[in-house]
Amino acid sequence: MTPSRTLAAGLMLLAALPASAATPAPPSLAGFEDAIHHWRNVHGDAYPRYAPDQVALIADNILRYQRIDGGWIENQDPARILDEAEQARFDAEARKSGGSFDNRNIYTQLDYLATAYAITGDARYRDGSLKGLAFTLAQQIPSCGGWPHTVPATQPYHPHVTIADDVTAGVLGTLRKVLTDTRRYAFVDAALRARVKAAVDAGDACLLRLQVRQGDALAGWAGQYDAQTLAPAQGRKFELPSIAGQETVGVVRYLMSIPDPSPAVVKAVDGAVAWLRRAEITGWRIETFEAPAEQFQYHSSTKDRRLVADPSATGLWARFYDVTDNSVVLATRDSRRVARYEDIPRERRTGYEWYGSWPKRLLSKEYPQWKASHPATP
Repeated sequence: MTPSRTLAAGLMLLAALPASAATPAPPSLAGFEDAIHHWRNVHGDAYPRYAPDQVALIADNILRYQRIDGGWIENQDPARILDEAEQARFDAEARKSGGSFDNRNIYTQLDYLATAYAITGDARYRDGSLKGLAFTLAQQIPSCGGWPHTVPATQPYHPHVTIADDVTAGVLGTLRKVLTDTRRYAFVDAALRARVKAAVDAGDACLLRLQVRQGDALAGWAGQYDAQTLAPAQGRKFELPSIAGQETVGVVRYLMSIPDPSPAVVKAVDGAVAWLRRAEITGWRIETFEAPAEQFQYHSSTKDRRLVADPSATGLWARFYDVTDNSVVLATRDSRRVARYEDIPRERRTGYEWYGSWPKRLLSKEYPQWKASHPATP
């Protein structure tokens, strides 16, 4: 997962058709940034790619990657030029079912295909977008209204209601486009649009229901929740049940994107922002320094990181916080919680963002602008 990617970037940069435009601009590939990053971590970046304006060729790739029931596997570069052997491999993969919403996946592809159809008129792209939309609606978790990490599940955390990496908020942001961008999504008929509206309503209610409470105060959101109990749950082995600092920012940005928000939504945003302000870490900063080159399974590194005391430092947040006392939650790949950043092995220190500045723009600019138009109501 790439912590630098947030829902704000997805909401702003995923392809959208301006209402006044005669022909839509080529869709941005920014929504695939996380997938491309993960592909390159494993395979390097020395491979041929289509230019961003070669929309039909990229859309053809996306269709080739799509599975029979409308899903997509994660971490593929849609602009990669495939040789014949790779084309054959993906053609065989397409006969499988399922997919993953991890790393801003599935909703990004269906949105790209919608714009590709608007540009080219190629009905294959419309049909691919509809298949992706149908897959997305089918995977909404009935007990809550959120979305899982991956279907079918191959890891214990895959069936959880997933907030991490903007899964549920990212899906909802795209479903809202289906409802509001009626020109680009004109191929969605009234019956399907009604299903999308119901899914959005259920998803919004899910986010409000899952917000962590600390006493009488609202806090942030966990990275994932058990689909039956709705209690914060463990993700990967080093992602212990906790409130997720980065993902809370993504949920808040999604909630702020809702037109005419209800008092409950305004209260949720206000509570989460207050929690983010309480959770800020001052007096410490992350320092990156040169270190011997080392190749790990999923990335290589010539640097290391350490937490340095600095009385003047501000604007730092942890990726994870304890649900009850807001202490920073750090862990190793064997699920052992550790007290100090240096106790995490280098592979996880350099391959995961345990600390970051994700809320800074939200707190300094976005929330104050939004709040000016959305005061709290009794």
